[in-house]
Amino acid sequence: MKTSRFLTLTTCMAALVLATSCSSIKGLGRKGNGKQKSEQTTSKGKKKKAADAQQAATELPDSIQQQAFLQQVNDNAQHARFITSKIKFSVEVGNQQMTLTGNLRMKRDDVIRLQLMAFGFVEAGRLEFTPEYVMIIDRINKQYLKVPYSHLEFLRTSGIDFYVLQALFWNELFQPGKNHLTDANLKSFTAEAGADDDIVVAMESGKLSYRWLTDRSSAQVKMANIKYDDKYRGNYQLNWDYEDFKKHETKFFPMTHKITFNTPKKDLKFEMMLNYMGNEDNWETRTTLSGKYRQVEVDEILRRFMAL
Repeated sequence: MKTSRFLTLTTCMAALVLATSCSSIKGLGRKGNGKQKSEQTTSKGKKKKAADAQQAATELPDSIQQQAFLQQVNDNAQHARFITSKIKFSVEVGNQQMTLTGNLRMKRDDVIRLQLMAFGFVEAGRLEFTPEYVMIIDRINKQYLKVPYSHLEFLRTSGIDFYVLQALFWNELFQPGKNHLTDANLKSFTAEAGADDDIVVAMESGKLSYRWLTDRSSAQVKMANIKYDDKYRGNYQLNWDYEDFKKHETKFFPMTHKITFNTPKKDLKFEMMLNYMGNEDNWETRTTLSGKYRQVEVDEILRRFMAL
């Protein structure tokens, strides 16, 4: 596989980090893959859906009932200290598409690492997120970017930090500025009946609006959404869909993550599929580089992305 394809993928994923702060959502109830449900339903099915929606609407208006449901959603968070897996990447930027394999290694409250592999066994790139910094490594050209979150304007202005990114990767609720959600924090969220058997969890923070699509019966997060409307720069959106849930220890975890970014100029689609749910802990949680690597600036990464 050509070097340019690895550079393209690394750049796209760097843009993923930079774009999370300026994101919005179109059509909260839709699936991440854009496929529409069939409009052909039986009369009995329509009546059942209407009854379910009415039941949800009557059960959730009370604040105590909303908080009880929100507690259920928050209780679905993983208890595992480590999550590891072989993964398959699928990336689409405009007319460019590519698929690569790699590794996902996460340690709760410590690190999220994505390794991109060439030919299935040679590491071509790496993304590493810790509470202190964002690190993007281009193994092919011996280049890297390592900066604190405060140095990335989009992340700084919107309050996106390691713990927000962790919640997105770990399929959990989050509140910017909070490392973990407590019962008291949940009072900032609302829960209302959505389409079919969905409950829409919402929270507002300044110009940003946060939405989670959850399943009413299981209280599982099916989609996370962040909305940012800017009348000068245009609208930005993020959809993070979760599919194919498998049981890991006592909790369920999505094996497929579908992320869609829409900006006024660029669209980015990224799919990550886990092969299994592991808990390996015999790996170094911080990457060290030799003197052969050259550090690049944020602007250089952004220029590459805009040139795609």
